[in-house]
Amino acid sequence: MTTTKKSVIIAGGGIGGLVTALKLYRGGASVRVFESVQEIRELGVGINLLPHAVRVLTELGLADELEKAGVKTAELRYFSKYGQEIWQEPRGLASGYEWPQYSIHRGKLQMILYNAVKKELGEDAVMTGHHLSSFERYEDRVEVQFTDRKTGQKQGTYQADMLIAADGIHSVVRKSFYPNEGEPKFSGRILWRGLTESSQFLTGKTMIMSGYQDQKFVAYPICPEAIAEGRSLVNWIAELTINDEAPPRSDWNKKIDKQKFAPDFSNWKFDFLDIPKLIEETDDVYEFPMVDRDPLPQWSFGRVTLLGDAAHPMYPIGSNGASQAILDADALGNALAKENNVTSALRAYEQARLEPTASIVRSNRQNGPESVMQIVEERAPNGFENLHDVISQEELESIANKYKKIAGFDKEQLNKMKV
Repeated sequence: MTTTKKSVIIAGGGIGGLVTALKLYRGGASVRVFESVQEIRELGVGINLLPHAVRVLTELGLADELEKAGVKTAELRYFSKYGQEIWQEPRGLASGYEWPQYSIHRGKLQMILYNAVKKELGEDAVMTGHHLSSFERYEDRVEVQFTDRKTGQKQGTYQADMLIAADGIHSVVRKSFYPNEGEPKFSGRILWRGLTESSQFLTGKTMIMSGYQDQKFVAYPICPEAIAEGRSLVNWIAELTINDEAPPRSDWNKKIDKQKFAPDFSNWKFDFLDIPKLIEETDDVYEFPMVDRDPLPQWSFGRVTLLGDAAHPMYPIGSNGASQAILDADALGNALAKENNVTSALRAYEQARLEPTASIVRSNRQNGPESVMQIVEERAPNGFENLHDVISQEELESIANKYKKIAGFDKEQLNKMKV
């Protein structure tokens, strides 16, 4: 697939922006990425990459790097707040997909992508310290102004055939098209995240979720080196419904005292995982509100379009946020390869991705596949002796399979895409 040599400005050097840069460059475009931060570093905690996203990254030649940096998730298990198993399923290659599911440190993934962009597109392909402040649309081009976010100093004006806004949940570009949208919508739930060196649990490559909507704990290993040594670097998330308002935006990702939430999990010591110990042995814990935004009626406006969290921020349910941004990049590259007219291509990209991502946002608000834990909590709040007296195997399978179809990783359909 090739595009007529088009020039592209991508606002945002996160996962979505960097994958888009690689995809569009491979299609023949001239691409430059502009990132607000002064230095792209290996920051963050763990995320999951589902097989449909790994397919895209594999086609971009990153399979070996992912293999080195990520853990191939072997299975997913849901448990009640008492540690009683509700659902278990193999994942990725273990489930028969043509591509793995990876649990990986977000910062490591971003550096894999960043280094790949610099290697292929050139060292100056990513301009850091450039925060998009405004833009103008013309019939034959876009003109974009950047500033230093810390100093307010102007960093220059650049022109291109199109602008791809991968500038996150607080997107400047999105706000320009939807000025009255306001702040992200708070779910009433807070997430606390940490990384802990620990002993292995279950298969050593298992992702677990326990609890229900108002109180949940998620844990999975993200370091292959630790697994090789018989240990585990566990990425974990504790989640509680609170009665307060969302923390102010300036406090997102703030380091906090574990005592703010640890007492609520003090009895969650299961035979497969000691959650109080995991929390206690964590040095740094960070706080995030669980937020999203309502689906939009339109992403593409002439030569400008939205991508990733700028287009469809969603609750971190179903392991889908980063994966959907990667699918956006793939769809955008495919649209530009098929359609030489920029505005027509951006409309085609929107048509391919707008409704599928809106469906995921809505499903995640209803807890997505994790709804099985909420169902069990509502039907058996004091625990159960026989799971299938509470929820049938057919109901469990239906919920899991329905979400795979909504999120675009139905195994039968996805495996057909194997080249």
